Amino acid sequence: MAQPPLHDGIHAAVAYGDVASGLMLKLKYGRKTAYAETAARLIVRALPPRFDVAIPVPLHRSRLWSRGFNQAALIAQGLSRHMGVPVEASALRRTRRTPVLRGLGPVARQKALAGAFALDPRHRDAVAGKAVLLVDDVYTSGATSDACIRVLKRAGAASVAVAAFARVLPETGGD
Repeated sequence: MAQPPLHDGIHAAVAYGDVASGLMLKLKYGRKTAYAETAARLIVRALPPRFDVAIPVPLHRSRLWSRGFNQAALIAQGLSRHMGVPVEASALRRTRRTPVLRGLGPVARQKALAGAFALDPRHRDAVAGKAVLLVDDVYTSGATSDACIRVLKRAGAASVAVAAFARVLPETGGD
């Protein structure tokens, strides 16, 4: 492979579609936070039991304030309950507000996210040498995950796999 992926595996409960989209939209914007537990129960079925710590993809503080919660952190907490893996919810932080990525192509997404994440130095020991599970609600292009993975691997993570409720699959181009 000319460009190997940064991640050490992607684990998603379902393929992204109308039902998955509806569920995540209700979680994020309809304040149906109990859906995070449902997502976690479904994700855990797709995960190998080999992680030391779960770290959610962070929201920028302005988005967190307006929404009132981070859906990835709620899903990570549910995974923690089911797997017995600690959550380091504040290990990563979003250093600047990024535009909504919906509708942007892969290159524009990467550009928008470049340098947007940092590791809180107080959490370096929670990451160094560890098998990290990076948790998000939807895995789309991988741009957000890759930006987070770069930071985690620079901090010494032994591996970083991605867990998401839904994964957007590339179009197959079939009939």
